[in-house]
Amino acid sequence: MKLLVSFSKKKGSEPLIAKIVRDTGVLINVNRAYIESMSGEMLIEVPDADSKIVCEKLISSGAEVEVLEDSVFRDEDECIDCGACISICPQEVFYFDEDWHLHMNEEKCVLCGKCTEACPHGALSIYD
Repeated sequence: MKLLVSFSKKKGSEPLIAKIVRDTGVLINVNRAYIESMSGEMLIEVPDADSKIVCEKLISSGAEVEVLEDSVFRDEDECIDCGACISICPQEVFYFDEDWHLHMNEEKCVLCGKCTEACPHGALSIYD
């Protein structure tokens, strides 16, 4: 399960992810992180079975947590299968089939947004 975690260092300066891993024993994959001097946001991935305990620990540590159900949304009526998203995606989410139709492996998506910026038809969006 993918979780978007926002936090403020005003609420504490402990290493948040390390503390959660230590306290729960759950391995957490950090897909991306943007951290400034006083706040930050991380996209993390945790096993579905452990998501409840991780969410509870994050919230009790002062973080805000949003469960992300979807990856990038692709409007198939707008998409022209040009492949601009393929070349820009750092996670290789997009690929062509043998008939040159565009497909997505949504599990790989880390919601970086690079594909949405590169799409010439605006067929890709985050948080549909």
